[in-house]
Amino acid sequence: MGRSVFLTVGTTSFDDLISCVSSERIVSILKDLGYNRLTLQIGRGVVEPKSFTSAGFTLDVFRYKDSLAEDIRNADLVISHAGAGSCLETLEAQKPLIVVINEKLMSNHQLELAKQLHKDGHLLYCTCSTLENTLKTMDLSSLKVFPPGHPEIFADFLDGVVGLR
Repeated sequence: MGRSVFLTVGTTSFDDLISCVSSERIVSILKDLGYNRLTLQIGRGVVEPKSFTSAGFTLDVFRYKDSLAEDIRNADLVISHAGAGSCLETLEAQKPLIVVINEKLMSNHQLELAKQLHKDGHLLYCTCSTLENTLKTMDLSSLKVFPPGHPEIFADFLDGVVGLR
């Protein structure tokens, strides 16, 4: 089956990221790194690369699915926008993650999230203009496993707040 990269932009539009990752330059770098499959979840963007298989490399494209869990689980590397849901779902699946910041967002809370998770050692982050260098220099073995959540603690707290215990 080989090694695969999964890119997600969630429900948003991030055409710069789609164009960047599907470019010949980035595809060539991914091939050099030993990846042979790239799957793009392109959301509501205008840019829609064509799926192809050529020279031992496959590019698949889709807009939406009810769940991305299987795509994330099957990926050897995930590249994502900095949406909290996409980041946390990937990290909880214990997959290496590169977050690409959308510099065109006005209030960029996503940058704060990416910086903190990077500082904690859980992911790498970059911009479209620095993605090439990030891919060439990344050491995925240096990333720390994201600790599992404990939703029962929040549920207990909520039960106390609403008087159920």
